[in-house]
Amino acid sequence: MNRILTHNLGYPRIGEKRELKRATESYWKGRISKPELEAAAARLRAENWRKQSKAGIDLIPCNDFSFYDQVLDTTCLLGNIPPRFRWDGNETSIDTAFLIARGQTKATDTSEATCDCQSQTVSTFASEMTKWFDTNYHYIVPEFRSDTTFKLSSSKIFDEFLEATAFGHRAKPVLLGPVSYLTLGKVQDGADFDRFELLEKLLPVYEEILAKLAASGAEWIQLDEPIFSLDLSDLQRSAIHKSYQRLRTAASGAKLIVANYFGELRDNLPLFLSLPVAALHQDAVRGVEEIDRLISGFPSDKILSLGIVDGRNIWKNDFDKSFSILEGAKEKLGPERLWIAPSCSLLHTPITLENEAELDPEIRDWLAFADEKLMELSVLARALSGGSVSAELELNRASQLGREESTKIHNPRVKARTSFIIPEDSRRKSPFSERRKLQRKKLMLPLYPTTTIGSFPQTDEVRAARAKWKKGDLSGQDYEHFLEQETRRCVEFQNEIGIDMPVHGEFERNDMVEYFGEQLEGFAFTSNGWVQSYGSRCVKPPIIYGDVRRPKPMTVRWAEFASALTNKPMKGMLTGPVTILQWSFVRDDQARDITTRQIALAIRDEVKDLESAGIAAIQIDEPAIREGLPLRQADWESYLGWAVEAFRLCSSVVRDDTQIHTHMCYSEFNDIIEAVAAMDADVITIETSRSNMELLDAFVDFRYPNEIGPGVYDIHSPRVPTVKEMENLIEKAGGLIPAENLWVNPDCGLKTRGWPEVKTSLENMVTAARNLRKNSVMEVA
Repeated sequence: MNRILTHNLGYPRIGEKRELKRATESYWKGRISKPELEAAAARLRAENWRKQSKAGIDLIPCNDFSFYDQVLDTTCLLGNIPPRFRWDGNETSIDTAFLIARGQTKATDTSEATCDCQSQTVSTFASEMTKWFDTNYHYIVPEFRSDTTFKLSSSKIFDEFLEATAFGHRAKPVLLGPVSYLTLGKVQDGADFDRFELLEKLLPVYEEILAKLAASGAEWIQLDEPIFSLDLSDLQRSAIHKSYQRLRTAASGAKLIVANYFGELRDNLPLFLSLPVAALHQDAVRGVEEIDRLISGFPSDKILSLGIVDGRNIWKNDFDKSFSILEGAKEKLGPERLWIAPSCSLLHTPITLENEAELDPEIRDWLAFADEKLMELSVLARALSGGSVSAELELNRASQLGREESTKIHNPRVKARTSFIIPEDSRRKSPFSERRKLQRKKLMLPLYPTTTIGSFPQTDEVRAARAKWKKGDLSGQDYEHFLEQETRRCVEFQNEIGIDMPVHGEFERNDMVEYFGEQLEGFAFTSNGWVQSYGSRCVKPPIIYGDVRRPKPMTVRWAEFASALTNKPMKGMLTGPVTILQWSFVRDDQARDITTRQIALAIRDEVKDLESAGIAAIQIDEPAIREGLPLRQADWESYLGWAVEAFRLCSSVVRDDTQIHTHMCYSEFNDIIEAVAAMDADVITIETSRSNMELLDAFVDFRYPNEIGPGVYDIHSPRVPTVKEMENLIEKAGGLIPAENLWVNPDCGLKTRGWPEVKTSLENMVTAARNLRKNSVMEVA
């Protein structure tokens, strides 16, 4: 019997112990050289390929490795370097990518670049960053202009293919497809220009890349086109048709596989099936309902790859269900035309369960990380090929049944409380116009009030103290004393520079989601379950395995302590229910809206306790609310209904004079602005500095009624913005939003930054706000 072929779409690149993060950050700090950084990356690639080969994966991806993100790598490959970086036109480098992603630390003005990007001496701002579809992974947004040109400008994809084949692997280069690349970018030079006009300039470079890979010996080349899970315009459909009519002949000697993931094909199915390529990959986890339709119309000259193992979540595959689906597909297609794979790149999952000895054994038995998912593929392939897998099937059935019957999952009290939620629980007592008067009287804030988003630098000392405390090398009392000192220093600094609404700095928190999950029932935690969020930023998502409940207050102690250190209104800091849901690995045995309401009730209790403790302003962060939006517009209404309700369920428990803030970052809000307004937060802070206040357009057209804090300081770049830059951004915002509605704040939390740059940046921010107040007084006079 023919053996079913297995392949992988992508593998986590950070290393089991975050080796890539440490090496990259060491390079940024000048502690290691570029050759040392490249050597560390080569070791990781070799290990990643070895593990996939050992797991029995037939086609192993290459070029899925990245120092920052795969979209930025594509930008560098295509020579699409924004003009302000003064690229010299030679081959792009690691430094080119880092500069585009991070900006320049020595910049004095964003209006002009001063040198070339190869030497890392450009003074300019970083490119915009946003979410990769509906994940918590971020990418650097490509920039397009009417005069944009493309040329092959990097050897990375070719070098890594040759590197993999030198180790004896059957390597499959992976590349973001041309139409998805254009879709994910933004036009920079006017509304009259459409980025798809660039397709004729772009395709010759793709043809050159494919031809060179084929000449290097590539048997298969994977082109990712995840936009097939979106609502496509006629222009996009035409671009897809045109692209693949041309690309099909470019890779003479190599075969193309086009991969779609993250959603169903729906009305895009006929176009997908018509692509003139050798193989098509479809997400069979999120697209499980349309598998029969996909197979029934599948062309006889193509191979179908079914993404049967979930690449987005960490629950063990149900072999019986998967085997049933795959058997049906094999019967209709034949074993030679059926491949199996994860639904998407395994980038979104932790690497291995081998490093999770401290995880509850019962819960651990329900899980599969990247390495385990590869083994699941091998088992399914052997089963489909007639191999002996009876022992593996029986163990899998036992795990599935054990999870279903576990007493750890269900809490009758939580279920009962959730079922008794009524509409009045999600409504403030009075409208914003009335609340605003009471809040202004109570808070006594100036025009252009300044605040921050919450966290302050998590220094090496903070992380070391936490690690010692967790290991038992630092007593609880000494750790508390250390946290008090850090909090006191943070509040005193804010008092000194004149922040109008200070925060306590969050030094006790390891992560904005993990910290809360550790204090809620229904959550489990890993020791090394890291996944990449952007660049060197890694997160360790909690696992929501059961019903969620708050046993006791979570943040009141530190909010009270910090509030006593200042005569300014201290802002309490919480993470909202949708963000906790989105940034966790969520149980798949219960509807997401039910889990979100359970989390919302827990946060509601915390909000009430903070208000009772005298905290006059409470921020409930929801940066992931746009991220969670379904990819298809037809599905938006249902999601936004329960997502907005969950936020209001948290916030509506307070008095009118308690000010509710929320924060959102690195998302496009234009298409959900009505839902954002329906959240009815008194103040919303948003990321806008990288987009040069572009995101505020949504709030203008809609005439957003409440107060807004557009970020004037890009915290994802190490560069320190000048006072003048911030004044310009605030003035630009003031041309769109009434001055009395504007707050002044950074884009996001300051956790990942260093104290020297934070101090200077915040001092500049406060000075900018004061200057604008003076100008406003002079104008009135």
